[in-house]
Amino acid sequence: MLRLLCLVLCLALGAAVAVPDTALAQGQHTPDAVDYVTWEELAADADEMLANGEASTGQLENMRAQINGWRQQFVEMQGLNSTAIRTVRDQIAALGPVPETGEEAEDIAAQRAELNRRLARLEAPVKLADLARSRADGLVTNIDGAIRDRQTQALLRLGPSPVNPLHWPTAVKELYRAVDTVRAETATNWQSSFRRTRFQGNLPGVIALGLIGLLLMTRGRVWTMRLAARVLGDTPTAGRRLSAFAISFGEWLLPYLGVISIVVAGVLTGILGSKGNLVLESLPAAAFILLLARWLSLRVFPRDDRQLPLLTLGPSERATGRLSGGSLGLVVAGFAYVQDLADGFDWSEAARNVMIFPLMVLASLLLLRLARLLMRHSKAAANEPETELTFRSKLVRILARALWALALLAPLLSAIGYMSAAEAMMLPALLSLMMIAALLLVQRVLSEVYIMLRGNAQSIDDSLFPVLLGFFLVLGSVPVFALIWGARPAQLQEAWLSFTQGVSFGGITLSPTGFLILAVVFTLGYLLTRLIQGTLKNAILPKTKLDMGGRNAIVSGVGYVGIFLAALVSITAAGIDLSSLAIVAGALSVGIGFGLQNIVSNFVSGIILLIERPISEGDWIEVGGQHGYVRSISVRSTRIETFDRTDVIVPNADFVSGTVTNYTRGNTVGRVIVPVGVAYGTDTRRVEKILRDVAEAHPMVLMQPPPTVLFQNFGASSLDFEIRAILRDVNWVASVKSDMNHEIARRFAEEGIEIPFPQQDVWFRNATAEAKEPKAPVKPKTSQSPAALTEGDVEGEGDGDGR
Repeated sequence: MLRLLCLVLCLALGAAVAVPDTALAQGQHTPDAVDYVTWEELAADADEMLANGEASTGQLENMRAQINGWRQQFVEMQGLNSTAIRTVRDQIAALGPVPETGEEAEDIAAQRAELNRRLARLEAPVKLADLARSRADGLVTNIDGAIRDRQTQALLRLGPSPVNPLHWPTAVKELYRAVDTVRAETATNWQSSFRRTRFQGNLPGVIALGLIGLLLMTRGRVWTMRLAARVLGDTPTAGRRLSAFAISFGEWLLPYLGVISIVVAGVLTGILGSKGNLVLESLPAAAFILLLARWLSLRVFPRDDRQLPLLTLGPSERATGRLSGGSLGLVVAGFAYVQDLADGFDWSEAARNVMIFPLMVLASLLLLRLARLLMRHSKAAANEPETELTFRSKLVRILARALWALALLAPLLSAIGYMSAAEAMMLPALLSLMMIAALLLVQRVLSEVYIMLRGNAQSIDDSLFPVLLGFFLVLGSVPVFALIWGARPAQLQEAWLSFTQGVSFGGITLSPTGFLILAVVFTLGYLLTRLIQGTLKNAILPKTKLDMGGRNAIVSGVGYVGIFLAALVSITAAGIDLSSLAIVAGALSVGIGFGLQNIVSNFVSGIILLIERPISEGDWIEVGGQHGYVRSISVRSTRIETFDRTDVIVPNADFVSGTVTNYTRGNTVGRVIVPVGVAYGTDTRRVEKILRDVAEAHPMVLMQPPPTVLFQNFGASSLDFEIRAILRDVNWVASVKSDMNHEIARRFAEEGIEIPFPQQDVWFRNATAEAKEPKAPVKPKTSQSPAALTEGDVEGEGDGDGR
């Protein structure tokens, strides 16, 4: 049984997959299936419709939809035989150009003629589709222009003024006529025994639905708020706030379901006529707008600070915001409800304008209050030190000023008689406010999810996630805002079609699909390059005999080559013809030669450093008077870490054209020189033996070659010696020199050998006294040790005045 069941499921799944494929195959248009005769008839009808100008907007939209369907077929036809056409063109190119003399071998000429005929046959349907598509584009543009002109005329048309008292009785009569029509239809239906019987049969269901609706409308919001407050708790976390937010949807969903129940109960009675049902059936849409606006107001202006208000406002100001937001939702719902009643009862334009004008004035007053709240938030947020808050405060200030202008301009236009223009400004503005509030809430919810996943509420402040999230939310909401402000779906479809087809310039076509392919292929190539680099660095190269510098050079070279190949492959995969960039590349090369000489020089020098490797990472070098270790060699510069732990960035050209001392090139063996001076009269052989013992005793000194001690010269104050020894690691030269000096000082102290220091005698002469007294020969004082300046040296033959 189990096997049989699996077999039946597999057959059912295969049938389900096969049927759509068969239907799709039957619905596809082959080149011979495109009926250009029918298309020409449709195009002629469209031209006649545009020329007469008598068609309605709905008829124009219908015609545009049909033409757009044909245009999609033509677009598909333009890609027909693309592979075959490209192959034939390559074959013709392989034959080469026709000789200038016109003489060509017969077999080659025959083959060229056959290829040209084949190319013409293959390109014929493509060219026909291209012409048809061009005509379709022109018709679509003309239809869009006609519809746009009608919309402009409707917006700029001057209608009946709602403030004119002559139109008020008309509005009252139309309203009374609507009420009377509903009453008359209800009374007529009640007189029907069949309808009364059906009403009695449906009465239990009507009562049940009515009670459920009333219960949901009156208590559903209260239940939801209590449950959300209990889930939020006294110490809310990101998870608790998300749970409370999810529960809060019941604040508008349950009352909305209550409205639906009451409407269904009213329709089930069966005693309402068509106009009465219209009055009831128009309620759900208006109720949805009202309840959604109130819910958004409660989220933007929360009662409790635990819900993290979006605006910097006090409790009383947030209460005003909740009242204003809910009232604006009531106004939008009123606009929609009055519009439905006006269309259903066929009210005159004067009556409609009179009934809508109070809603327009109320909306303006509420917008003024909301703009005042936004200005207060902007002033409060401007005192915050964060740059992001300051930027947001500027945007909020701009929005508040726009609301001020709208609140003053819309009632004025409607009072004059431009009601269509006023509605085209007011309604989209109110819906846009609701959309902005929804976007802010979505961003807050996703930020809470991010905090919950990271487990750190402070991480969101320093993260790029909120910025990118806000950018993508705004970008994704652009079509919605376009529809709100009057854009037609056909216009959005046209814009999307143009966007997907891409932009052509210089023989290159850039489209979102091509850009996505380029980004994906380059990312994969980049990741593959990094993977190969990591494998070479950690698994392969350490097992070779290459030194660290050679390994780093190979890894860096593989990285440069891999990124270059990834860029080349991604550009080719995106369908960008590099040959068309030849002129641009030539101009860029000239610009590089003149304006980017240093950058190119450093780049080439970096390549030379990686190939020739006069320096490697980890080498101790001296360049430009700077000592340090090479830490990284990049394309443009090399980073050197000095002995005081500072980084010096040296351009690569300085290493190639300048003088560089590399103390550890190839190996770390190096020499240390320790100068030593002893007092005159010291046994020089004994000093030489002591210094040799000190050098040979140090563990860093190599014995092959052995260290040497040189008696350099007779100095002014000492006999000068030098220890010259080869160290196994020259990086320890300073430490070795210090160790030897310590040992030399200890051994000299034990052996009684004196280390002298410079000595001088200072004489002060009095020129006046010398002139009065006969001069006597003066014998200079012999050098003494230590060479210190004593009082006797200072006293001399002066006159006692200190000179």
